[in-house]
Amino acid sequence: MLKIAYHPIYKHPLPEGHRFPMEKYDLLPKQLLYEGTCTEVNFFEPGFPEEKYLTAVHTQEYVTNLKALNLDRRAIRKTGFPLSQELVDREQIIAQGTMMGCEFALKYGIAFNIAGGTHHAYSDHGEAFCLLNDQAIAARFLQSKELAKQILIVDLDVHQGNGTAEIFEDDTSVFTFSMHGAGNYPFKKETSDLDIAVPDKSGDAVYLAKLKETLPKLINQVKPDFIFYLSGVDILETDKLGRLSCTVEGCKERDRFALSCFRESGIPVQVSMGGGYSPDIKVIIEAHANTYRLAQELYF
Repeated sequence: MLKIAYHPIYKHPLPEGHRFPMEKYDLLPKQLLYEGTCTEVNFFEPGFPEEKYLTAVHTQEYVTNLKALNLDRRAIRKTGFPLSQELVDREQIIAQGTMMGCEFALKYGIAFNIAGGTHHAYSDHGEAFCLLNDQAIAARFLQSKELAKQILIVDLDVHQGNGTAEIFEDDTSVFTFSMHGAGNYPFKKETSDLDIAVPDKSGDAVYLAKLKETLPKLINQVKPDFIFYLSGVDILETDKLGRLSCTVEGCKERDRFALSCFRESGIPVQVSMGGGYSPDIKVIIEAHANTYRLAQELYF
């Protein structure tokens, strides 16, 4: 059974005109239910994580200050969100959803989080709509429970997973792979274990060729016990922050190939959704929904 983390707090109120499309977290589960891809039984509602899992990835000072709403104005500005208790609660619940998803993935082969993919959160600060790094936290959770030793993070968001790269830069037990836009944020990149920078306006053919050449060999090389997949849909040509000029069909083919690789390897995978900033919310929802449709088709 496909299990999906969702909580109403995911749709967080933002100032009018804010560029982050928070409404997608409400619309996506509704769309999946409406079209019959999922039923209510597929969804589970996470609560709050134990702090020890947060501080296994983030510094105690940062976690303490974040929970106390004690960040300075510059640090708050870097996150892109107004700081509030509800926002901090939201970020913790997202991380717990990803951790719980790992346990479902071990049971069923794959699990999702409607939100997550907060790969710009560093060990000691947040950036770019990311305050706590959900997949990094979940990776450490798995290792602490001795549920996985070697982990592979496959980050196909259009933006480099700079926070994830920094967190695991000296850790050979977590292999970080980021395939992202060469000319896109962050303009000062960190060093992942494998970075593939895709030129602007590459389109489907170039993008998919690079992925198909890389991913199967990487899985064979790393031999992970568990995979995290960040399936951002900001690679689309319609995306305000994208630049890669991929189509919705190309994005779907990316997910079909990636999920097929994971399925054939027999390695459990947790999927977080990452970015999507197309002006038409329907395009974002369709691209994200494709990932769930493919998971149901390929795994169940």
